[in-house]
Amino acid sequence: MADEAIVAQRSPYVLDMEPGTYWWCACGRSSQQPFCDGSHKVTSLRPVMVEIETPQRVAWCGCKHSKNGAFCDGTHRQLRAGGGTGVG
Repeated sequence: MADEAIVAQRSPYVLDMEPGTYWWCACGRSSQQPFCDGSHKVTSLRPVMVEIETPQRVAWCGCKHSKNGAFCDGTHRQLRAGGGTGVG
């Protein structure tokens, strides 16, 4: 079972979101980035539920290494060529 997240994109997915429940893809395998399409089932990783309560612009993590969960924290700028981070 593949347990490492795949870097889907080396930048955030910046989207205008409406209120609702969203499932952020944590594995990087979804064809519906940044949202889950069930592709995680070949891993032990699981999507992250996010509740958006008001309309807002969201910077969803695309590299799957953010320490801020589903939201971009800039970690993508520190990724090495192989996809991992150079930080702890």
